[in-house]
Amino acid sequence: MKTLYIIRHAKSSWSFDLDDHDRPLGFRGRKDVMTMGKYLSHNTSIPDIIISSTASRALNTALFIADDWGYPESEIQVDKNLYHASAPQIISILKNQQEDCVAIFGHNPGLTELANRFVKDYISNVPTGACLGIEFNMDNWSEIENAGAQQIFFHTPKSIKMTLRH
Repeated sequence: MKTLYIIRHAKSSWSFDLDDHDRPLGFRGRKDVMTMGKYLSHNTSIPDIIISSTASRALNTALFIADDWGYPESEIQVDKNLYHASAPQIISILKNQQEDCVAIFGHNPGLTELANRFVKDYISNVPTGACLGIEFNMDNWSEIENAGAQQIFFHTPKSIKMTLRH
């Protein structure tokens, strides 16, 4: 059994004249990632490995959530190939993993495309700051394309805030 956490970067800032790759998290993104990190740290297992896009907004999302999980920042793997990667590119990265639980931090449309390769109910969009958990019935990540998969959760910052209010 293998577990994948698909996490889209939190909302970015457009306040600076920067290349897309260098855009930081915006005010709402910083708030949302703190909410998501706290929620994940109390409701999910700590991943064995975190792999993040090199983009500032994705890496900072990974850092904040890693802090809440108690995952050492020095062990986060940064992969430039995750920057705007397609689902096949992400699957290629996953196929090389050995760990049981992998967290991927990246971008749309690739993350939504990846999610829809494996979940039963169509997801029109993995929104910023969202986390989707999928369990795979397989022994090795190299088997991912043919493995049975089951969605175990799908949380957005908005859905978590609504849960916390009740």
